[in-house]
Amino acid sequence: MIVTKPSHASAHHGNLRSISAMLVAVGFFAFMDTVLKMLSGHYPALQVAALRGWVALPLILAWIQWRGTWHTVWRIRWWLHGLRGLLAIGMLSLFTLGVKELPLANTYTLFFLAPLLITLLASPLLGEKVPAVHWWALGVGMVGVLVALRPGTDGLMTWAGLAVLGAAACYALAAVLARLSSRTDSSESLMLWIMVIMALGGGALAAPNWVAVRANDAWLLVALAVTGFGGQLAITEAFRHGQASAVAPFEYTALAWGLGVDWLVWDTLPDFYTLLGGAIIVGSGLYVVRHEKKAAAAVVERP
Repeated sequence: MIVTKPSHASAHHGNLRSISAMLVAVGFFAFMDTVLKMLSGHYPALQVAALRGWVALPLILAWIQWRGTWHTVWRIRWWLHGLRGLLAIGMLSLFTLGVKELPLANTYTLFFLAPLLITLLASPLLGEKVPAVHWWALGVGMVGVLVALRPGTDGLMTWAGLAVLGAAACYALAAVLARLSSRTDSSESLMLWIMVIMALGGGALAAPNWVAVRANDAWLLVALAVTGFGGQLAITEAFRHGQASAVAPFEYTALAWGLGVDWLVWDTLPDFYTLLGGAIIVGSGLYVVRHEKKAAAAVVERP
């Protein structure tokens, strides 16, 4: 007789679904970060954060209308959404400040502090028991990042480096709060209100130093809208269905996406250490996937 363990199997199936969503989200955000770097040379950081919110809102509103789920966006825990919105403004503004001064590779090196912070916060804030395999994946993934990017201390001791570290902290806390909110609130509300707060709050903060948007930057704003919407949709789903500690290690796949963007946009090829580090990162992620698949398929056999 085969007796399944639905609660554990369901949790692990949720992790696999979330891992897939995170891979898609990281891809979208890698392209969005490229757009942010281009915009950061022409506009203040707070204005870039506000623009991120404004250009995404039409797509989110259309998505909610298409799904016919307006009734779900009001029954929410307002304080959680407000806090997430403020953290998002801080994260995007600090990240834009950092990526303006630092190469994208150095920025990612510092920002990869976020997955570790998410795992650390998952236990006290979400009550999640973090399996040892998730800690190992985080540790091995970080080793891969260090091998690939070989960071020195130049970026760590500058204001730009500190800004990226602050962005990583804001992102980590916002991600954990998104997982907490998703227990009671809809995906539509999670996406809508964070963009509303970024658009209105970021716009108000940026107003004193607002710079007129150039007409030839319209295509960048369209790209920002599409990549931001896609990434936000995917990452909301990622943290809705799976454990934060299982999903977080796959933030490291941003390195692989970054390599693809570098090749596609700037026609550059990675060196040996970048490839080696990427292999380590991918290997750690595949190990987690294998562990989750085995756990999801586990059964107890009884005579």
